[in-house]
Amino acid sequence: MLSCETVTLAVPGRTLCRNLSVRFGPAEVWAILGRNGTGKTTLIHALAGLASPAEGQVCLGGRALTAFGTRERAREIGVLLQLEEGTYWGTVEEYVLLGRFAHAHPWSGYSTDDTASVRTALESVGVSALSRQPFGTLSGGERQRVRIAQVFAQAPRIHLLDEPLQHLDLAHQAHVLKLLAGRARERQETVVMVMHEPLWIGRSCTHALVLTGDGTAAAGPAAEILTRERLEHAYGCRLNELHQAEGRSFVPDI
Repeated sequence: MLSCETVTLAVPGRTLCRNLSVRFGPAEVWAILGRNGTGKTTLIHALAGLASPAEGQVCLGGRALTAFGTRERAREIGVLLQLEEGTYWGTVEEYVLLGRFAHAHPWSGYSTDDTASVRTALESVGVSALSRQPFGTLSGGERQRVRIAQVFAQAPRIHLLDEPLQHLDLAHQAHVLKLLAGRARERQETVVMVMHEPLWIGRSCTHALVLTGDGTAAAGPAAEILTRERLEHAYGCRLNELHQAEGRSFVPDI
């Protein structure tokens, strides 16, 4: 279980969230919501161990995340960053194989199990046909699906995803969310993702964490946290709530 213990998030000159305590458990799919600049990406970085919170600590299985070595942490936590610095000029298959680095033998390198994991991950997001294509030649949507495949190939227990649906069309958004929900349900994995798409948040997530922008946050089961009033306060705009057989959706009232 991944948890925040009285965590305070801050950037130079500004506190984003104070005294956040929340536990992200197995089989849970979390949406992190809030306006731009409220600390969503900062929280993902803290949960991944890529940055330290201003106060408090992040724990994994009751143990401080800072006590884990890099490879040990990578076997437990997979991270999809919103922005990826630099350019990778290898093939799609080689890019996804990088997700297996934490599992590779220090002397013999990658195994047949690693390459099988890559093939399975590519198939799951529908990009097997692109495996030999240079990663740098892909469209934005293709690249995003390949980046998600790399996290799947890594096979972590916890998925931290910063805007996983960016660049994806509606069909691929639905497919990726179905894959993530399936992994959480069937493998008892944990999914925590920053989302902006109101079409999906009430239908695809079991839990939600809303950063309000005033230093506070609300976290818990989606049915309790995702209210029109709370989301209107968080986003600063009027919303309409739609009820469907699959769940609820929220759309701006424009």
